[in-house]
Amino acid sequence: MFSLTVRDHVMVAHSFHGEVFGPAQRLHGATFVVDATFHRAELDADNIVVDIGLATQELHGLLDAVNYRNLDDIPEFKGVNTSTEFLAKYVADQLASRIHAGSLGEGARGIAEIEVTLRESHVA
Repeated sequence: MFSLTVRDHVMVAHSFHGEVFGPAQRLHGATFVVDATFHRAELDADNIVVDIGLATQELHGLLDAVNYRNLDDIPEFKGVNTSTEFLAKYVADQLASRIHAGSLGEGARGIAEIEVTLRESHVA
Protein backbone atom coordinates (compact mmCIF):
# COMPACT_ATOMS: atom_id res chain seq x y z
CA MET A 1 0.00 0.00 0.00
CA PHE A 2 1.28 3.45 -0.94
CA SER A 3 0.12 6.77 0.45
CA LEU A 4 0.50 10.49 -0.02
CA THR A 5 -0.57 13.17 2.47
CA VAL A 6 -1.39 16.81 1.83
CA ARG A 7 -2.03 19.34 4.58
CA ASP A 8 -3.94 22.59 5.01
CA HIS A 9 -5.77 24.37 7.82
CA VAL A 10 -9.16 25.91 8.47
CA MET A 11 -10.59 28.32 11.04
CA VAL A 12 -14.29 28.04 11.84
CA ALA A 13 -16.89 29.00 14.42
CA HIS A 14 -19.71 26.69 15.51
CA SER A 15 -21.81 25.51 18.44
CA PHE A 16 -23.09 22.12 19.52
CA HIS A 17 -26.43 20.77 20.71
CA GLY A 18 -26.51 18.37 23.66
CA GLU A 19 -25.29 18.31 27.22
CA VAL A 20 -22.42 15.99 26.31
CA PHE A 21 -20.73 19.04 24.75
CA GLY A 22 -20.76 21.11 27.96
CA PRO A 23 -19.55 24.68 27.37
CA ALA A 24 -19.00 23.95 23.67
CA GLN A 25 -22.77 24.31 23.27
CA ARG A 26 -22.07 28.02 23.13
CA LEU A 27 -20.66 29.57 19.97
CA HIS A 28 -16.89 29.09 19.87
CA GLY A 29 -14.03 29.03 17.39
CA ALA A 30 -11.78 26.21 16.29
CA THR A 31 -8.65 26.04 14.17
CA PHE A 32 -7.85 22.69 12.58
CA VAL A 33 -4.79 21.38 10.81
CA VAL A 34 -6.25 19.05 8.18
CA ASP A 35 -4.30 16.11 6.75
CA ALA A 36 -5.74 14.18 3.81
CA THR A 37 -3.97 10.92 3.03
CA PHE A 38 -4.66 9.07 -0.18
CA HIS A 39 -3.95 5.32 -0.31
CA ARG A 40 -3.63 2.94 -3.22
CA ALA A 41 -2.28 -0.58 -3.67
CA GLU A 42 -0.04 0.22 -6.65
CA LEU A 43 1.45 3.41 -8.03
CA ASP A 44 -0.20 4.74 -11.18
CA ALA A 45 1.38 4.84 -14.65
CA ASP A 46 3.35 7.97 -13.61
CA ASN A 47 4.61 6.22 -10.44
CA ILE A 48 2.58 8.43 -8.10
CA VAL A 49 -0.31 7.94 -5.70
CA VAL A 50 -2.07 11.13 -6.81
CA ASP A 51 -1.03 14.43 -8.34
CA ILE A 52 0.15 16.30 -5.24
CA GLY A 53 -0.62 19.67 -6.78
CA LEU A 54 -4.21 18.74 -7.61
CA ALA A 55 -4.71 17.09 -4.21
CA THR A 56 -3.43 20.22 -2.46
CA GLN A 57 -5.58 22.46 -4.64
CA GLU A 58 -8.76 20.44 -4.09
CA LEU A 59 -8.26 20.20 -0.31
CA HIS A 60 -7.67 23.95 -0.12
CA GLY A 61 -10.71 24.67 -2.28
CA LEU A 62 -13.11 22.66 -0.17
CA LEU A 63 -11.73 24.09 3.08
CA ASP A 64 -11.89 27.62 1.65
CA ALA A 65 -15.67 27.22 1.37
CA VAL A 66 -15.94 27.00 5.20
CA ASN A 67 -12.86 28.95 6.29
CA TYR A 68 -13.60 31.93 8.56
CA ARG A 69 -17.29 30.97 8.56
CA ASN A 70 -19.78 30.12 11.26
CA LEU A 71 -20.74 26.55 10.36
CA ASP A 72 -24.10 27.08 12.08
CA ASP A 73 -24.97 29.53 9.26
CA ILE A 74 -24.18 27.16 6.37
CA PRO A 75 -27.45 25.59 5.12
CA GLU A 76 -26.06 22.06 4.68
CA PHE A 77 -24.86 22.09 8.33
CA LYS A 78 -28.05 23.54 9.89
CA GLY A 79 -28.93 21.56 13.03
CA VAL A 80 -25.85 19.32 12.67
CA ASN A 81 -23.24 18.89 15.40
CA THR A 82 -20.19 19.76 13.32
CA SER A 83 -17.83 17.80 15.56
CA THR A 84 -14.23 17.16 14.60
CA GLU A 85 -15.24 13.66 13.51
CA PHE A 86 -18.12 15.01 11.40
CA LEU A 87 -15.80 17.51 9.72
CA ALA A 88 -13.27 14.75 8.96
CA LYS A 89 -16.05 12.74 7.29
CA TYR A 90 -17.21 15.83 5.40
CA VAL A 91 -13.70 16.43 4.03
CA ALA A 92 -13.25 12.75 3.09
CA ASP A 93 -16.64 12.63 1.35
CA GLN A 94 -15.93 15.86 -0.55
CA LEU A 95 -12.53 14.57 -1.69
CA ALA A 96 -14.07 11.26 -2.78
CA SER A 97 -16.66 13.17 -4.84
CA ARG A 98 -13.91 15.21 -6.45
CA ILE A 99 -11.98 12.05 -7.31
CA HIS A 100 -15.08 10.56 -8.95
CA ALA A 101 -15.63 13.82 -10.87
CA GLY A 102 -12.05 13.65 -12.19
CA SER A 103 -10.86 16.79 -10.39
CA LEU A 104 -7.74 15.01 -9.07
CA GLY A 105 -6.86 13.58 -12.50
CA GLU A 106 -7.67 10.28 -14.15
CA GLY A 107 -4.90 8.49 -12.26
CA ALA A 108 -6.64 9.29 -8.96
CA ARG A 109 -9.45 6.88 -9.84
CA GLY A 110 -7.16 4.11 -8.53
CA ILE A 111 -7.22 5.49 -4.99
CA ALA A 112 -8.58 2.83 -2.65
CA GLU A 113 -8.93 4.85 0.54
CA ILE A 114 -8.88 8.41 1.86
CA GLU A 115 -7.88 9.05 5.46
CA VAL A 116 -8.61 12.48 6.94
CA THR A 117 -7.18 13.68 10.25
CA LEU A 118 -8.07 16.95 11.94
CA ARG A 119 -5.86 18.29 14.73
CA GLU A 120 -7.15 21.13 16.88
CA SER A 121 -4.20 21.38 19.23
CA HIS A 122 -1.09 19.52 20.32
CA VAL A 123 -3.27 17.33 22.59
CA ALA A 124 -6.42 16.84 20.51
